[in-house]
Amino acid sequence: MNFFRATVLLAALAATTPALAFTPYTTPLTSSEKSIESIGTGIAIALPVVAGGITLLKHDRVGSAQLLVESVLTVGTVYALKQIVKERRPNNRDYKSFPSETTALAASGSSFLWGRYGWQYGLPATALTQFVSYSRIQAHQHRWYDTLASSAIAAGYSYVLTTPFKRKYDIDTTMEAAPDGALVRMSYQW
Repeated sequence: MNFFRATVLLAALAATTPALAFTPYTTPLTSSEKSIESIGTGIAIALPVVAGGITLLKHDRVGSAQLLVESVLTVGTVYALKQIVKERRPNNRDYKSFPSETTALAASGSSFLWGRYGWQYGLPATALTQFVSYSRIQAHQHRWYDTLASSAIAAGYSYVLTTPFKRKYDIDTTMEAAPDGALVRMSYQW
């Protein structure tokens, strides 16, 4: 019964206080904010292109196909969700805030690189994807959970579709979280 009372109290409190997170931003972007948004969009386009270039340099035809399928599914899913979920953008422009297509495009490249070639390629690409997310939020195009959802969709498709690339020398590296830091493991198969 206490859970029910707490839920009713929270619902009543939420109905009486304005949701500041959902108030529209009406001030125009500064020139530096516009520049950050443009750089983020450029990085979002560049990440899957660079990932495709890496597959070509490694003569990895399977990887090229996996990148293409993952990117199409990620961006397609995000586009479909954008048509179904009608959420207003923070800048009040339209109802296509959730999820972020730009972040999805960037995350498809970085998720693929991490899943296929390991953290050495994936970590820098993921950092760039986070910059793309930041650029979309600071430009008042999306909220944090719009970009998080796009990254999660890309990571999910990458987990399901992308297989690790077998290196020439069969040396495999992995990185895992540990209670006091990180664990880096290197293995060799013969």
